[in-house]
Amino acid sequence: MGKKRTVNKSQSSADQGLRSRSLAKMPRKKVAEGILFVRATFNNTLVSFTDKQGNLIMSASSGSLGFKGARKSTPYAAAKVGELVGEKAQMLGVKDVTVIIKGVGAGRESAMRAFTGKGIGIIGIRDETPVPHNGPRPPKTRRV
Repeated sequence: MGKKRTVNKSQSSADQGLRSRSLAKMPRKKVAEGILFVRATFNNTLVSFTDKQGNLIMSASSGSLGFKGARKSTPYAAAKVGELVGEKAQMLGVKDVTVIIKGVGAGRESAMRAFTGKGIGIIGIRDETPVPHNGPRPPKTRRV
């Protein structure tokens, strides 16, 4: 019948090895304030942190934390990504951020809340979700 296996569950579903590895790669420069970009799609949530000029300092996604499949697009996964980027930003000495949200996914708000839960203030929130003004061309009429 085979050998019995025991499964050890960790406190969170994200892989702790991936989390510690992403915290190990820390940028050197100190930043007082910057811009937080949250891109929430139907399949994933991507969070990027840049300085005021728009130069990327750090980024993370729910897929890079070890979430797979449909769990990548959940608010919980987005919150974990926001926490991770918030911890890194805290180590850099970030005090205030401007938040730019793009997309219609489930992790829009939870990623931002988790980021600000680390004690970083928000200067402003801007929603840059693209909205189609006329939509695509309709299909041609069906001939029977």
